[in-house]
Amino acid sequence: TREPSELKSTGHIPHAVNIPITSAADSFHISDEEFEDRFGYPRPPKDREVVFYCKAGVRSRAAAGLAREAGWTKVGEYPGSWLDWEGKGGKIER
Repeated sequence: TREPSELKSTGHIPHAVNIPITSAADSFHISDEEFEDRFGYPRPPKDREVVFYCKAGVRSRAAAGLAREAGWTKVGEYPGSWLDWEGKGGKIER
């Protein structure tokens, strides 16, 4: 749920894919084809587990709520998000 500029400067959690919720809040309501065109990877199926993180947990909470409202059933949040991950020495992918 972080913006692309954030990822360029800090990296991201390995294997995470990014949906920048602030600039792409409609991403849960567009077609599968438009999603893939916009983000470069297929949208996760609604029955697949998805876990959201951002910098500090605020945007991830909002994204999780939007995903639930749009029909995703296995939705999680990483409350400490990036700051917690980085602070605990988690691996970083660039």
